[in-house]
Amino acid sequence: MTERLTLGRVAHGGFVVGRADGKVVFVTGGLPGEVVDVEITSTGKRFDRGAVERVVEAHPGRVEPPCPIAGECGGCDWQHADQATQLDLKTAVVAEQLDRLAGVTWDGAVEAVPGGLLGWRTRVRYAVDDLGVVGFRARRSHRVVPLPEGGCRIAAPGPAPEELARVARPGDDLEVTVADDRTVIAPARDAAGQVVHEVVRGRRFTVGAGGFWQVHPRSADVLTSAVLDGLRPKAGETALDLYCGVGLFAGALVDAGCTVTGAEGSRDAVQHARRNVPEATFHQGSIERLHRTLPPRADLVVLDPPRKGAGPDVAQMVAGRRPRAIAYVACDPAALARDLAMFAGLGYTARSIRAFDLFPMTHHVEAVALLER
Repeated sequence: MTERLTLGRVAHGGFVVGRADGKVVFVTGGLPGEVVDVEITSTGKRFDRGAVERVVEAHPGRVEPPCPIAGECGGCDWQHADQATQLDLKTAVVAEQLDRLAGVTWDGAVEAVPGGLLGWRTRVRYAVDDLGVVGFRARRSHRVVPLPEGGCRIAAPGPAPEELARVARPGDDLEVTVADDRTVIAPARDAAGQVVHEVVRGRRFTVGAGGFWQVHPRSADVLTSAVLDGLRPKAGETALDLYCGVGLFAGALVDAGCTVTGAEGSRDAVQHARRNVPEATFHQGSIERLHRTLPPRADLVVLDPPRKGAGPDVAQMVAGRRPRAIAYVACDPAALARDLAMFAGLGYTARSIRAFDLFPMTHHVEAVALLER
C-alpha cells in the first residue's frame, strides 16, 4: 500500500514523522517538509512504518546517496541529506529528547568533526548469508543485502569486497578492524582472540579486535578532550571511571595527575585496562554490584554506559560519593535525557552538554554532559 504524505518533524531513530488518515507513520528515506509517496511496510495499533518510494517535493538539503544500497541497508539513515541537513536533524533530535525526557532546554548544536561523511568507520561487522555472500542486514530484517561494487562507503579504507569474500564463512558474521597498527579481518567468533593497538594523546592502548573501541578515528581524541575540558581535573584529585572499557578516560585522568579507580563488566577489557593504565586500579564486574568495592568518595566521575544508559542504581551510587563534577558520555540521547532527569533529582544538573557527529550518515550521535552539584 502506498500513501502520499507531507512529512513533519524528525524523530529519534532515523525517521521522519508523517500521518496517514490521522495515524502516525514513521518514515525512512524522507526529510522534514517533503511531499513523498510512501510504501507502508508494517502496520501496528499505534503507528505504522514506511519507506519513501518517490519524492514529489524535495527538501533543499536532499542529495543523491553515494551508496547504491543506502535505501536497503540498515546501517545508514541520512545518505540522502547533505552534511548541514544531517547536523540540523541530529540537533533537533537531541534537543527534543532532552526537553521531553529531562525538561532541559538545550540551545547547542551537534558539532561536525574533521574527516567528512565517508570512509570513517574503523570497525565494521559484515553479515554473511548461507551461500557466503557478504553484505549487511536489511533494515528491520535478517536478509543480507550484498555489498555494492567498491564496498561500504562509510567504512575506513581497508579490504576490498573480493578479499572479504575469500575470508567469509557462510552464516558467520565477519569483523573488520582498522586500527593504528594493523587491519584485522576475521570471522566474528575468532575476532575476540586478536588484539590491535591505538594511540591517544601519546598513550598506547591494547584493544581486542572484537572488543569495544570508538568506531570513528577522531572519536577517542574528541571525547577525551570534551571530558577533560568539562571536568578540569586537578593534580591530586580522586576519580572514578565507570564502564571504563580498556581505560581510555582513566589514562587521560592519570596523566592529569589524578588517582583513578576504574570499573567495567567485561573481563577482557579490564585485563587490557590494567596493562594500558598500570597507574590506575581496575575492578571487574557489574557496576551496580561493585558499590561497596569502589572508593566511598571521589572528586570526579566519568560515566560511559552502554546504549541503555546508567540507570537509577548507578546514578544513586555516583551521587552518594558526592563528586564535584561528573562527565557523562552518552551514545543515545534518550538514555542520556532519562539519566539526567534522575541526576537532577539527586542534586546534580547539567552545566554543559556537547554533542558530536561521530557517526556521519547515520542517526547516531555522541554526547558529553558535564554535571555539577
